[in-house]
Amino acid sequence: MNMITALIFLIASVLFIVGIKLLASPKTARQGNLVAGLGMVLALLAVLPLMQGPHGTGVSLWKWFLIFAGIVIGLIVGAAGAYRVKMTSMPQMVALFNGAGGGAAALVAAIEFAHVTQAASTMFVVAMLSAAMIGAVSLSGSIIAFYKLEGHFDKPVTYPAQQVLNGVLFVLSVLLAIAMAAGSHSMVLMVLFLVLALALGVLMVLPIGGADMPVVISLLNSFTGLAVAADGFAINNIAMVIAGTLVGSSGTLLTLAMCKAMNRPVTNVLFSAFGKVNGASADAVAATGSVRPVQSDEAAMLLSVASRVVIVPGYGLAVAQAQHQVRQLADELAKKGVEVSYAIHPVAGRMPGHMNVLLAEADVPYDQLIEMDEINPEMDRVDVCLIIGANDVVNPAAREDKSSPIYGMPIIEAEKAGTVIVMKRSMGKGFAGIENALFLRDNCRMLFGDAKASLQELVTLVKAG
Repeated sequence: MNMITALIFLIASVLFIVGIKLLASPKTARQGNLVAGLGMVLALLAVLPLMQGPHGTGVSLWKWFLIFAGIVIGLIVGAAGAYRVKMTSMPQMVALFNGAGGGAAALVAAIEFAHVTQAASTMFVVAMLSAAMIGAVSLSGSIIAFYKLEGHFDKPVTYPAQQVLNGVLFVLSVLLAIAMAAGSHSMVLMVLFLVLALALGVLMVLPIGGADMPVVISLLNSFTGLAVAADGFAINNIAMVIAGTLVGSSGTLLTLAMCKAMNRPVTNVLFSAFGKVNGASADAVAATGSVRPVQSDEAAMLLSVASRVVIVPGYGLAVAQAQHQVRQLADELAKKGVEVSYAIHPVAGRMPGHMNVLLAEADVPYDQLIEMDEINPEMDRVDVCLIIGANDVVNPAAREDKSSPIYGMPIIEAEKAGTVIVMKRSMGKGFAGIENALFLRDNCRMLFGDAKASLQELVTLVKAG
């Protein structure tokens, strides 16, 4: 690698870091994406001159065609996916992109392993095998996560001795890796090694409930980063090392932050089959009381006469694609002198930042978005808390019911508001699969119906009132 190439890789790495820094704020997130994308383009351009034929000769015209065809196809598929995917399907797209990254890392490792000779260092072989195994686990695990998020089998799939079987697969994989690292550079062993790793990824994710998929995707994302970094060590590519390390570390930190927001350790997410446990304990947390429906005209009146309204957006808002209607409602209330803000739970929706992006689509001012820890001390001074499609993140059982499976999970303390209006299609349960005692509180009113239609009606009534 010459100095110019090394310098370009260094510049690309700096752009990756700056891009991630800019992604930390909604105000600069768009620039962050562009800066990181520019870094990726630079890294790609820097790699092309390093391409060599089998004997150190130039690359044939046919291979250059294949390389550029692959780049063009990748650009088209990525751009089409980004433009066409719905906000509610963003986690699925992230899972697919993450799986593609892991698969690519594993493929690079397998191809490089085919060129390994007896003179190769043990460190080189270990890096290749690490990239192959972690990348393959990330690929198959991400595919299962995608199908779970699509609702094909969102319940935990458990069976006897599942952890023992996973342990056996892992031990067999390690034994094969030791054999290959010791000098048996057989591609048959490599293929068997990859098959075991793919099976391990599938069996690791199958028992995890759909509600925990955002955490799993984040964890698999960190796996992909580690696989890319290992590839970078093996082929001496500094950009891959830095980019992979950034993805791996950020994915790990995000995983830990999400687990903290749910008050559950990572091991509990991976091994507890949460959804199945909840189903078994649902009766123990069942709340008593009666539901108090409210009509749109009364809800509009309550909102109009309030001094302060806090809106809690949830996945139901994303499903209804009602972000523009909620912005219109906030605007009409503001015209009447009502102070409106939005309470954002760290795991609202199906991935961190889901609600921020959704509301940003409707040009909701960033300063109106308030994090959970900041809004909770003020909830007892809120006149009306309007909950749209959120469930588990406002369930007071997390603070009050020690028998609840979500006990200890930080929540938005909506029940402290003077009046709570919950917009839902039905009394259906959330991801955790348990009843929400908030819906039966004396200060809670249920506004049933499609969120988009209900919000549009509220806008009309508030505007006319």
